[in-house]
Amino acid sequence: MKKIVFSFLLLCISFAGIAQGKLERREFVAASLENNPAGEDPLRQLSIYLPPDYENGTQRYPVIYVLHGYGGTDSLMMNVWIDFKPLLDEAIKTGKMRPMIVVAPNSMTHMQGSFYTNSAASGNWADYIGKDVVQYMDANFRTIPERESRGLCGHSMGGNGALKLGMLYADTFSAVYALSPAVLNWYGDLSLSSPAFKRISQLKTQDAILKGIFETDETGYFNGFFAAVFTAMAQVYSPNISNKELWADFPVSYIGDSAVYDSDVIQKWDSEFPYNMIDDHLPQLRSLTALKMDWGRNEEFSHIPFTSMQFSKKLESYKIKHFAEEYIGDHGSMLDGFEGRVYTELLPFFDQYLKFQKP
Repeated sequence: MKKIVFSFLLLCISFAGIAQGKLERREFVAASLENNPAGEDPLRQLSIYLPPDYENGTQRYPVIYVLHGYGGTDSLMMNVWIDFKPLLDEAIKTGKMRPMIVVAPNSMTHMQGSFYTNSAASGNWADYIGKDVVQYMDANFRTIPERESRGLCGHSMGGNGALKLGMLYADTFSAVYALSPAVLNWYGDLSLSSPAFKRISQLKTQDAILKGIFETDETGYFNGFFAAVFTAMAQVYSPNISNKELWADFPVSYIGDSAVYDSDVIQKWDSEFPYNMIDDHLPQLRSLTALKMDWGRNEEFSHIPFTSMQFSKKLESYKIKHFAEEYIGDHGSMLDGFEGRVYTELLPFFDQYLKFQKP
């Protein structure tokens, strides 16, 4: 009996000795989102991972900024879509990654996504990440407040945001990793011929569009989903503050069954796609310490594999050093867990390319 009790105590001591990080949630008022005409809430939440022994020491840490996907929030990203804490704890414990701070900002909007783009209607979502969140983290946590110690990553809409902000804020972030980046350019299910534009013309209000977000058409196309996505994109790519219902102009509208294409709005959308931004941001891309993107070959959204490869090939044509990889998986099946891309690829990437405090 004494032997059993002694073994149990040893087990308890062993578990107690395993260093655990801490996950906490903060909120603050983001200056870049204040007084936006569309009424988006500037009070924003942050889910933050603090490494083991953070509260007992004076060490400063690099920070990984994590951008969530469309329909997500900071807490969904950190706790549901990817359960970050056990991955980070294990990576630090095993030496796969040195201790870092990881933060996911909440970029949810009325239409379910900001696309990390500044908007005259809904607020400046690029500046919110590149300025407000970074300033808040540097002011309130023991970060290493230098570009070389800041990494930026994201999944889907967040992957788009990571690539976009990596170009716009290359003086703030030094290493970028995009997981299954969405909406890099027109292709396949993301096209001007999408029936979702007709749906938007018929429904006319945000509430009506969101109500049918899970509806598909007779071909199985995610008609309701893309209607919501295009509306969210329009509010930041082609905002119109005089349109009090949708706060946007659209590249395609319908008169009955006839599509009407607006070349000026199409040009605005084209200029916001990361693929087209490459040409005007070559010095910024070349200044990055490291850039990586990956995607699954069995991706549900047909535009993602094609435009990811297209993006990579354009970088290659400009001789911009980067990593690009297609793996066996779909939009989200190979992200979480100890065999997922976050644990096996993303965390070691930032361990290698971010600058740490010297002992």
